[in-house]
Amino acid sequence: MEKNKIQPRKKILLEKTINNDYNNITGIIVLKNGETLYENYFNGYTAIDTVHVASVTKSVFSALIGIAIDNGYIKSIDQKVLDFFPEYTTKRGEKTIQSVTIKDMLTMTAPYKYKSEPYTKFFSSDNWMRAALDLLGGKGKIGEFMYSAIVGTHILSGILVKSTGQSVLDFATENLFSPLEIKIGQNVVLHNKEEHLAFLKDKNVSGWVVDSQGINPAGWGLTLTPIDMAKIGQLYLDSGLWQGKQIIPKWWIAESTKEHSRWDEYELSYGYLWWIIDDEKQIYAALGDGGNVIYINRKKEIVVSIASLFMPRAKDRLKLIKEYIEPVFE
Repeated sequence: MEKNKIQPRKKILLEKTINNDYNNITGIIVLKNGETLYENYFNGYTAIDTVHVASVTKSVFSALIGIAIDNGYIKSIDQKVLDFFPEYTTKRGEKTIQSVTIKDMLTMTAPYKYKSEPYTKFFSSDNWMRAALDLLGGKGKIGEFMYSAIVGTHILSGILVKSTGQSVLDFATENLFSPLEIKIGQNVVLHNKEEHLAFLKDKNVSGWVVDSQGINPAGWGLTLTPIDMAKIGQLYLDSGLWQGKQIIPKWWIAESTKEHSRWDEYELSYGYLWWIIDDEKQIYAALGDGGNVIYINRKKEIVVSIASLFMPRAKDRLKLIKEYIEPVFE
């Protein structure tokens, strides 16, 4: 099937909508039944240009946890978080933190000692992992949804490093990226606030951020092309199978892409670091700041990847997909 096989009128309407209302998009790919129906790039970007995909990183990292369990590095998501950090000493009287499990972190149902995530305090610390552990627990209840964009997922990075003995990037390259022919580039060290902001906003970024201990964040900092994102989406649609090889355990994909928790305030469901758009219709997505998306509609066998430049309050990509993309390719 030829790329961009779409009626000219519908193509013009779609691209007019993108240019008018979603003008920070750098690339869109639509796959159906594993074939490319649409691929286009915007804002001077090409197929080989990467963008920082922000929290899409979380959903990619979810796959790494599943692979680590399947390979025996992690016994179970019911393991306690502190089991992986024997060197960490909790403060006297702290009990909640001792009961937090990997599953609590994956489903965003772990409690923290803050109402609003203290980004500045976290990033200015000389040890992000220790800072994250210091913020875990508190007086909240385990099991209540509390979205942690940065802190909680960084602890998951530490768990992967501790359990596998490899860096996050090395483990990901060996077990996920290389089989999919995804090239990530080098680790990115951000020395100060200016470099941090530049990474979020610059057009030409590549690689994966690391902290001062060499740990890649599970929640952000990864750069991908729209093709890379589409490959990951297709891998999930195909239950972890890629060119005849099982890359991600089938059971992990099934389990991690169904509802385990819910953010009632926004009426959003959550799996294991994946947003569940419609549990019944088996639609789920990786969603990142600025409008970065890997969207999977299992029943319709559609994958949509959208890469976007950072911008505050980006317009809802799910609306774009549901109202302008899916109807064209159903």
